[in-house]
Amino acid sequence: MTAVRMTAWQRPPEVTRLPVPEPGPGEVLIEVAGAGVCHSDLHVMEWPAGAVPYDLPFTLGHETSGRVRAFGPGARSPGLDEGDAVLVYGPWGCGICPACARGAENYCRRAGEIRAAGGGLGADGGMAHHMIVPSPRLLVPIGDLDQLVAAPLTDAALTPYHAVKRSLHRLVPGTAAVVIGIGGLGHMAVQLLKALSPAEVVAVDVAEDKLDLAAEAGADHRVPAGEGAAERIRSITDGLGATLVLDCVGADATMATAAAAAAVESDVTVVGLAGGTLPVRFGAVPFEASVAIPYWGTRGELAEVVALARAGRIRPHVETHPLEQALEVYQRLRDGRVEGRAVLVPGG
Repeated sequence: MTAVRMTAWQRPPEVTRLPVPEPGPGEVLIEVAGAGVCHSDLHVMEWPAGAVPYDLPFTLGHETSGRVRAFGPGARSPGLDEGDAVLVYGPWGCGICPACARGAENYCRRAGEIRAAGGGLGADGGMAHHMIVPSPRLLVPIGDLDQLVAAPLTDAALTPYHAVKRSLHRLVPGTAAVVIGIGGLGHMAVQLLKALSPAEVVAVDVAEDKLDLAAEAGADHRVPAGEGAAERIRSITDGLGATLVLDCVGADATMATAAAAAAVESDVTVVGLAGGTLPVRFGAVPFEASVAIPYWGTRGELAEVVALARAGRIRPHVETHPLEQALEVYQRLRDGRVEGRAVLVPGG
């Protein structure tokens, strides 16, 4: 089978051939339908050796949809059969600590002992024709959802869903929520805010086509990023600022905009991984503003995201490419030429 593999740090991945794996005890073999292409992959490629405790080589792809093809010994689970369409929950924890027991494997208390954050992040992921999942607990059935469209639900939708959900109590009628960066996560964040809250949604991006995508996703206002963006947001909100600012970029400039656009008693939530910093001191952020950096989401929340998608409330905007074109697609992502989410398709 074809697979996209990380074989060396600070180098592009390789498209190579591997044998189809066989599931061992407790494992499930998935025939991959689609694998999302995420900015996090670019960060993985840029990390120097030793930055994370991942062992090379491993197959990329942490946003995966597919069908169950085989169960290893002891892996059969009620409600899950061969041929079922599923999503692979991305963060893989120990499965037994208190966080994992409540489905929050994204915050596994033994994560430091596991030399991988999940499939595609230290362990073999979904950018291949087949993938081994270590336990059926990590699979979420999707019924008749389009598998190619569904793949990004596992991160591009789950991550902003987790971030937005923690602020829903603040988003009462008359409030505003800002989404900075309308890429894979950002265009889903706009849809989730419209589906879950009465807040007016303001989209911010440097690119006109990304703002067009935000408008298609339901944004009420569009603001060009850069100088004057915070002032535009304050004008839209009658000078009060936004009750939630969701920064899907995480650069110095976007975090500065987030702080300047936030209201008193607001949430500034950073999910982008661009490595920026936000000074938190008297005068740097509004009174009683909360700054948080959440990570991914829980297994239960992925099931909730799937329910929203099956109800037609959210739908990832995807462009599909053959798996063999992975390197070209990663370059498109670097250049900002991906609209919504790119999904790699094994077999073309």
